[in-house]
Amino acid sequence: MASEANTSADNELPPDLKLEDISDGMSERGIPRAKFIDDVAAFAASFEPEASAELLIGAFTDLHSKYKQREYASTQKQNRLKEKLPELEKSLTLITSLLQKKKDGEVSGMTRYSLTDGVYGRAQIDYTVGTVNLWLGANVMLEYTYEDALAFLENKVATAQRDLQDTLEDLALVRDQIVTTEVNMSRVYNWDVKRKRASKDVESIS
Repeated sequence: MASEANTSADNELPPDLKLEDISDGMSERGIPRAKFIDDVAAFAASFEPEASAELLIGAFTDLHSKYKQREYASTQKQNRLKEKLPELEKSLTLITSLLQKKKDGEVSGMTRYSLTDGVYGRAQIDYTVGTVNLWLGANVMLEYTYEDALAFLENKVATAQRDLQDTLEDLALVRDQIVTTEVNMSRVYNWDVKRKRASKDVESIS
């Protein structure tokens, strides 16, 4: 019986089994927690009609594939955030320094800025102006006061740190589920082999 609530592609499974049959709920960010099948015979018999080994392996293979896709996407996101976060923190440190110099009454100072990799220029900064231009990406640059820039960057850093933590937690969970589904597939396969072997032994005796 297919669940009407599961419309996402991540929740699609072979028509004879629904996601709830092989999972124990969802994580906070929608990752299904794969059931660990301790007693394969009892689990197969819990369906009407009894689920075949092919059906069970097919369902867990499909779920395993979706976990691998989620793992790849989360790994890519983790890499992007680990690259982005140091740049945000560096900009935040710079704005904090500029604001402090303005508050201390300093008028101007010399600084270095990057022209290309390994090549720097020198410039004089007028702290009394109290504004900076922040590169927002997509060919967009906006002017902010020191105070607004500080608040903006603090929010961006906090968001990136939270996103990175969430992504690391998702990766750990997904990798656990990958192991669980692989163990389940192996257990179902072994159960099926033993069952077929036992059936052949019975036939040979009779």
